[in-house]
Amino acid sequence: MSTEEHIPTEAAPAGGAPRSLAEALRGRDDRSLAVLLRARPDLITPVPTDLTQLATRAGTRASVVRALERLDRFALQTAQALAVAADPASYAELASLLAGDDADPAVTAALPRALGTLRDQALVWGADDRLRLVRTARELLAPSPQHPSPTGLGPTVAEATAGMSPGRVQEIVAQAGLASTHDSVSAVTGLGGLFTDRRRMAALLAAAPPESLDVLTRLVWGPPYGQVTAKPAAHLRWLLDRGLLLPTAPGTVVIPREVALHLRAGRAHREVQPVPPPVEAAATHRPQVVDAAAAGQAYTTLATMEELLKDWDEGGPGVLRAGGLSVRDLKRTAMALDLPEPAAAFWVELAYAAGLLASDGEADERYAATPAYDEWLELPAAERWARLATAWLTATRTPGVIGERDPKDRTLSALGPGLDRSAAPEVRHRVLALLAGLPEGTSATPDSVLARLHWERPSRGAQQSSQPQQPPASHAQSAQSAQSSRPGDDLRARIVRWTLSEAESLGVTGRGALSAQGRALLGFPREAAATADLPETPGDKLPAHHVLLPHHPVPALSPTPDAVAEQAAAASRAARLLAPLLPEPLDHVLLQADLTAVAPGPLKRPLADMLGVLADVESKGGATVYRFTPGSVRRALDAGRSASDLHDFLTAHSRTPVPQPLAYLIDDVARRHGHLRIGVASAYVRCDDDAMLSEILADKRSQGLGLRRLAPTVLAAQADPATLLNGLRTMGFAPAAESAEGDVLITRAHAHRTPPRTAPEPVPEGPPAPDDTLLGAAIRAIRAGDLASTTPRKTTGDTAPSGALPRTGSAETLATMQAAVLTGETLWIGYVNAEGSASQRVIAPVRVEGGFVTAYDHTADEVRTFPLHRITGVAELADDAP
Repeated sequence: MSTEEHIPTEAAPAGGAPRSLAEALRGRDDRSLAVLLRARPDLITPVPTDLTQLATRAGTRASVVRALERLDRFALQTAQALAVAADPASYAELASLLAGDDADPAVTAALPRALGTLRDQALVWGADDRLRLVRTARELLAPSPQHPSPTGLGPTVAEATAGMSPGRVQEIVAQAGLASTHDSVSAVTGLGGLFTDRRRMAALLAAAPPESLDVLTRLVWGPPYGQVTAKPAAHLRWLLDRGLLLPTAPGTVVIPREVALHLRAGRAHREVQPVPPPVEAAATHRPQVVDAAAAGQAYTTLATMEELLKDWDEGGPGVLRAGGLSVRDLKRTAMALDLPEPAAAFWVELAYAAGLLASDGEADERYAATPAYDEWLELPAAERWARLATAWLTATRTPGVIGERDPKDRTLSALGPGLDRSAAPEVRHRVLALLAGLPEGTSATPDSVLARLHWERPSRGAQQSSQPQQPPASHAQSAQSAQSSRPGDDLRARIVRWTLSEAESLGVTGRGALSAQGRALLGFPREAAATADLPETPGDKLPAHHVLLPHHPVPALSPTPDAVAEQAAAASRAARLLAPLLPEPLDHVLLQADLTAVAPGPLKRPLADMLGVLADVESKGGATVYRFTPGSVRRALDAGRSASDLHDFLTAHSRTPVPQPLAYLIDDVARRHGHLRIGVASAYVRCDDDAMLSEILADKRSQGLGLRRLAPTVLAAQADPATLLNGLRTMGFAPAAESAEGDVLITRAHAHRTPPRTAPEPVPEGPPAPDDTLLGAAIRAIRAGDLASTTPRKTTGDTAPSGALPRTGSAETLATMQAAVLTGETLWIGYVNAEGSASQRVIAPVRVEGGFVTAYDHTADEVRTFPLHRITGVAELADDAP
């Protein structure tokens, strides 16, 4: 929106002023309607038939509430001020309520932008001399005893005295120093005039007792209601007698709106916030340091994700009956990753959001990696990171709420239902955009980010009460308590904190500052990032606070092909920036004499996979330490490797000579490996060395296996082969399993995969924002329907009532159509399509034949063919119709 649109307009002539919101919308151009529908997409779900229906829908309670919740602080305060102003109000009156008697220049400068926002969203209509807040918004924001105004103001004098007896009204007028009148209406008008006259009001209050002024001071900023006893004290009686306090119910009084505004110096709000609070810098680092720190976290992200899914490679934990991961399984996963449980929950949810993890759908349902995980592993490291970061940025699932209770008092579990929070993608994107607005390498204080987002989107509590509340007066206790409006108490504030923490863990930020790859992920060019959050650009004609805040586009929850392409391009740019900063995978390790191997960096995949079988990970970090044990070497032999294979592997990939203890360990385990053979009987053991079998039978630890000798070289067991295999290994032997044919069975890790799964779809917050194509089609349809419903028609005895379809017989319809073909006249018809949807159309018939009429459809701006049996009726247009 151009800044010129925010400049107050001249008062429209009385004859041309719109009389309703529908008329105001009818005077808008297509661009203005597009701005409205983009800001309030619920208005075209479904597409209205005409502008009257659009105006009606824009005034419904649900739509107005949604629109108010998406206003920034000052736009909301402007709407609140209009709700306590006269209806209609002038621009000058609105400016006075917001800027006060001192005409705050910052408020005066920012008001055109805020009013323009309200007009754009059809919350305010009318010229600047007759501004009207839509009725539903006024009902929501205007003060009442049940719902105090966010401004803290009470009813007007006229509203507060509506049920008062005429005699009591005349008594108040007399005590206030006004002449008595012949009726209550003029008396109330005179009293209101006194309270709005600053000079006379100052003189009246100058005569008030100090205690009376103290009561007014306690009530002036709200809540405006208080309580008095049946016999109020003298200083309260002084106020009651002069109408400075008015009774609203037995024992309850209120300070009239006019009185409060005088004491407030004309301000509707105690604290007006016309411009957003700045995002404060916490620390500044060199951009190279930030990028390096973020790259380190990105590498950790990839390592953690691979470790998680490798741990679940053969089938992860089971799925709870209600869905999700059990607390025990989450704890086990956290221990395996050596992370706190909240951090483990975040990584699990990120894998799920990226489509790398899902339930397998089997009868004994378990979580496992998806086929997409194998494809992800084949990507370059930077592209793998970009895919994870993109999934995080657009996901509505919010790991931070895990462990809390849902509305049914059930605990929310990781991977379970109920974790979607529709506001999460928008908040994440906006937090990162604010960081992008700071100089490169600069981090922000969390409190200033919270304050900024709280200004841009006040919480619901703030909409109910945006004023700091005073303690109640000693003789006029508050009748209602105000709701807190402190930032940081709502879900959005918690998402802000989670976003800052998660972005650091992912490597989107480094040391609290946005990294180069983070800027690219948001679609910001690095050289232009410093201006991402500046309130004005070169060439702006108005001060910074006149210009609309730059809410950067959030990735759509139901993305269009263009949006998908832009998102993919941003992810590709981020990957290119990250790639040079990630360490290159190594093809070697350093073997040490203490049976350990040190990997000084990330290893290439074949080396890492093999080393993961041959050795156990002892410690992780910048360098990974692997330890060789008899069990790990046996694991490699079970996977089909021979001793010579292992020696050759270590020799080829070690920068140091193979230590003698490690060579001895491999040879010793290999010499004993497979000497015993276990097959299926229930199970049996065979060995060429009968002395070894005698040793097994003599060992007390073998009694539980139920062994007995069948032949000098064969033992039979009552245990199954797996139990027998593990039992003998526990006793210190190295048996090998064999097949029914007598061949050694090679055991390899079985990678369990789910069937193909798609990543979970984000849950949108209301209807998704329409794209340009949908907006154009919707506006054309609304204009067409409005043309049909507003085109003047000739009056006949059979003319349908306004808004109804015309009704004529089939013979009359056919005759009228044929006549119009000959004369070239334009007709108004009612039409019901094949789906049963009725509409009104303006057509110019061209040909009538075979039960069809071919005509130029003015409403659709094209030539169409209509079946005659679907035309409900026809009427001629008035002679002066356009």
